[in-house]
Amino acid sequence: MIAPVVLGLRAVVAAFSFLTVLPFGRLVALDGKDVARGSVLFPLVGGAIGALTGGAAWILGDHLPPMLAAVLAVAIGAAVTGALHLDGLADCADGFGARTPEDRLRVMRDHTNGTYGGTALLLDLLIRVAALSALAGSKEALWISVAAGALSRAAGPVLAARLPYAADRPGAGEALNANPSFVRAIAAVFLALVILSLSLWAAGLNGSDGPAGFTPALIAAVVVVLLVGWTAKRRLGGVTGDVMGACSELVELAVLVALVATIS
Repeated sequence: MIAPVVLGLRAVVAAFSFLTVLPFGRLVALDGKDVARGSVLFPLVGGAIGALTGGAAWILGDHLPPMLAAVLAVAIGAAVTGALHLDGLADCADGFGARTPEDRLRVMRDHTNGTYGGTALLLDLLIRVAALSALAGSKEALWISVAAGALSRAAGPVLAARLPYAADRPGAGEALNANPSFVRAIAAVFLALVILSLSLWAAGLNGSDGPAGFTPALIAAVVVVLLVGWTAKRRLGGVTGDVMGACSELVELAVLVALVATIS
């Protein structure tokens, strides 16, 4: 009875430690299996991060111009995550243009951002700020950010379950790929969809056939995951931690845009 509880607590700590800079990992020594088990809870952590970002946009939007409120909210999100997924996006944007899989992986390991990486970061942040500025000062900022954060964090477990690990040396994504599980991936997706539904309901986006925005958000997420997975398979032969991070970042952005469009 005690062992499952301990494993569950370790999974919770691992999920927060893996996706944020919060010092949860100092509480207990964790390994790759803890992270793999914790991947089921990635959408919950993503929702919590979204709550911080969206909550900031909601509160600050009542006291500051919408654009400034959105910029500060995005900064809070980047600080909590250590810009983890932004780094993955920039690395993929730079690396995918190289000629061979080996060259692509080498470029992705280089922490110096090139033109493509810098452009990808700029566009990502501009779109994110624009989306949040459209919601600043309203409760929709909170709940739509929760929905986008939760749905995006299910992308990593799905990619890890479907594609091999492509990096030629240990990395952040290896913990998921070394312990792949379709069951955990499905559980993560299910949790993300539950959070998505509840968030849209809390935001007051209720349609006659269910939460308005559910279908556009889901389609946006699925399309991004399929495109990123297909591209990674062709360019690298599989996925890396950077690929999973980039996919999560793009899913979150796509869901934000889809939901903002729904209420506009």
